[in-house]
Amino acid sequence: MSASRRTTVAPPPDHETLGLEGRVVSHDHQSLKLWLRLLSCSTQVETTIRKRLRAEAGITLARFDFMAQLHRHPDGLTMSVLSRYLMVTGGNVTGLADELEKEGLVERAAEPHDRRSSRVSLTKKGRRLFDTLATTHESWLVALFAGMSPTDMRQMYDLLGKLRTQLAHQDSGAVDVAAAVQSREPSRTTTRSRRRSGAPA
Repeated sequence: MSASRRTTVAPPPDHETLGLEGRVVSHDHQSLKLWLRLLSCSTQVETTIRKRLRAEAGITLARFDFMAQLHRHPDGLTMSVLSRYLMVTGGNVTGLADELEKEGLVERAAEPHDRRSSRVSLTKKGRRLFDTLATTHESWLVALFAGMSPTDMRQMYDLLGKLRTQLAHQDSGAVDVAAAVQSREPSRTTTRSRRRSGAPA
């Protein structure tokens, strides 16, 4: 075989490179292995994007995600809906909204039917900035996934979609079961009152 046809085999990754996957041992259940691989990939991509946003755009990932949600909803979103979409606390959403509002990137308006609630939307300045950031952000992701073929990415996307649907159903079922159990259990106050009165608990 000629030297030009020889291929270089990359050395196996060490524990530092593997990160979370370094915990896996051969007899671990496949579910655990899959979970740690998903978590490792997600963490690695998120860390890379977070660093690039700070270094090249001077913005945090939390701010970018906040603006991304508003960009998808031109009419704006209430703070409670934003909190649910971003999966963070209401306090975190309020803090981000305050910061971005001071910079003229978002604006708040009272809800017509509920004055206690406010709706947040991007300003023209915020939309222009996000349009630029989104284009750059997408190019980073394209580069990160460049080693995968379109077919592989579609297959992975579909498989993860099945997992996401299953998890959503399981989570909904767990909430229903917890609610049913709670409704059957007498409250502590009621139980104490019965005991004081001598009535059977």
